[in-house]
Amino acid sequence: MRTRILIADDHAMIRDGLNALINRQADMEVVGKAENGQQAIELARELQPDVILMDVKMPVMDGIEATYQILSEMPGIKILALSMSTDNGFIKGMMHAGARGYIAKDSEPEVLYKAIRKAAGPGNS
Repeated sequence: MRTRILIADDHAMIRDGLNALINRQADMEVVGKAENGQQAIELARELQPDVILMDVKMPVMDGIEATYQILSEMPGIKILALSMSTDNGFIKGMMHAGARGYIAKDSEPEVLYKAIRKAAGPGNS
């Protein structure tokens, strides 16, 4: 069974790049892409992904608030924080909101794949 992933990032190039990388993996598929936190919530409700890659800083609603709202309504979804920022305040905010981990946008693809598999794996309910 493939891990269903929603990408939430306000930059189209990042969304499209992550989409291409993830869809190359036999055990993963991107089921949706959101450009802000509010859209991420709406798509999470509609698509019920296994994992959401959530950018921390987005317009309309940031990733921290979106993470709180998604997990309060759909606690089975796993969220991984995604950011260029190394600001500990943002990372701590995402972890406090319930994110399962943090991926820097300049990470190697293998780091991304490993984080997704770990978040989606057994024992991570």
